[in-house]
Amino acid sequence: MKENNTNENDRPKVRFITIDSEDAGQRVDNFLVKTLKGVPKSHIYRLLRKGEIRANKKRIKPEYKLVDEDVLRIAPIRLAEKTDTVSTQLNIVANLEKQILFEDERLIVINKPSGMAVHGGSGLSFGLIEAMRALRPDARMLELVHRLDRDTSGCLVIAKKRSALRNLHEQLRNKTVQKFYHALVKGQWSAKVTKVTEGLRKNDLKSGERVVIVDNINGKESETRFKILQQYQNATLVRAFPVTGRTHQIRVHCQVKGHSIACDAKYGHEGFDEEMKSIGLKRLFLHAASIEFTHPLSNERMKVEAPLDGELQKALNKLVKARGH
Repeated sequence: MKENNTNENDRPKVRFITIDSEDAGQRVDNFLVKTLKGVPKSHIYRLLRKGEIRANKKRIKPEYKLVDEDVLRIAPIRLAEKTDTVSTQLNIVANLEKQILFEDERLIVINKPSGMAVHGGSGLSFGLIEAMRALRPDARMLELVHRLDRDTSGCLVIAKKRSALRNLHEQLRNKTVQKFYHALVKGQWSAKVTKVTEGLRKNDLKSGERVVIVDNINGKESETRFKILQQYQNATLVRAFPVTGRTHQIRVHCQVKGHSIACDAKYGHEGFDEEMKSIGLKRLFLHAASIEFTHPLSNERMKVEAPLDGELQKALNKLVKARGH
């Protein structure tokens, strides 16, 4: 996408955007929502309806599909001064720079901190994706390839180009992306339990809280594979590989086997959690330790690993290993 303006003073300007192969194929309304950051959707639709936004000098409808080399003309738009921009001076935002595990012109893999939602909403002024956009103001687009629960840390992939986003979404659909998690769970996990296939269903409680329950009749088919990494006296560190990607899948699959994940506010075991808090663990012990996928441009298979944060590592150091392990 190339862009130029008609004049250089502070008044709103006519904008011309030349579409390239990266953006071709998108609906014009979706493209404009992402490109004209801060402009309400209703205003964009009004501009399209009035012919204030044209492609190759012709009026277009919101569902118009962009073509390579299209020239969009966008009438001057005056934007209200944004007061909700994310400050890069905030420690939580500035520290994200240190959490980047891999970055090139196509994508970013970041070690998401626990406690940070992947995007704003539900009372949160911003999440990780908004913070990354603030850190990379010149990036044309930054979009989440997948998600992690707010309290889960570890590998999260962000696409910097639409072609990369499409490619990685296709890999996720074809199940060629491999995500491995480390979880500290209650008790002694049996070496015989290598796979959990309980169906899962979302359930809204009267309080409005959403939980996921096991339902092998009406629930969605789900599968997680497990491997023991280390046995401790009262806990086990397991590696979890979710074959399917259901909400809270690993957490519920651990719970149903009687091995709740440490400090899980929704699906935890109170006694076990108290024990873990006594050794300094204050967060969910679920960490996306690695992700493996095919790079969208080079076609090379790549694996990115995220180290455990200090709190998780300290907790493991305080646990006593089980005899014979």
